[in-house]
Amino acid sequence: MAISATINKVSLSISDMDRQYYQQHELTMAMHPSENDFRFIVRVVAFALNAHEDLVFTKGLGADDEPEVWQKMLTGEIRTWIDFGQVDEKRIRKACGRSGQVIIYTYQDRKSKLWWEQNREKLARHDNLKVYHIEAEGAEALVSRNMQLNCTIDDGTVYLGDADNSVSVTVTALV
Repeated sequence: MAISATINKVSLSISDMDRQYYQQHELTMAMHPSENDFRFIVRVVAFALNAHEDLVFTKGLGADDEPEVWQKMLTGEIRTWIDFGQVDEKRIRKACGRSGQVIIYTYQDRKSKLWWEQNREKLARHDNLKVYHIEAEGAEALVSRNMQLNCTIDDGTVYLGDADNSVSVTVTALV
């Protein structure tokens, strides 16, 4: 019998001084059985960095034709396509053709560096692509079934925390 996803409730208060965006989001996020706590937090950080009333999580790891997070316009066009990890170059090329903006967030140092070196030149030709690397040491301590998180974004630095813990998240632009 297959292991099912864990459903987490995240109450996320965002204060983004860089974009002048201040909002509370009530998120219901599925955590795939193969997903670890750190990757889950990376998804929360990516949501906060791109927060918008129309930004939503999709089917996630199980969907080949959708990103993990997207923002669609009322017409059905994809405004923002967000994926995580070492995404296949063909998938990125397809996403760049379907979306106004594509954002990839990498998060595993060694694997990300190798992936970036192998794909840098191919990815540089996409004008609507941004690639970022996220470092958030100790952030997995914030994960629980019901989370009350505060996220402050100021001058490119992300601070994420709850009542007991807080972490500083470094987001580095690769392209």
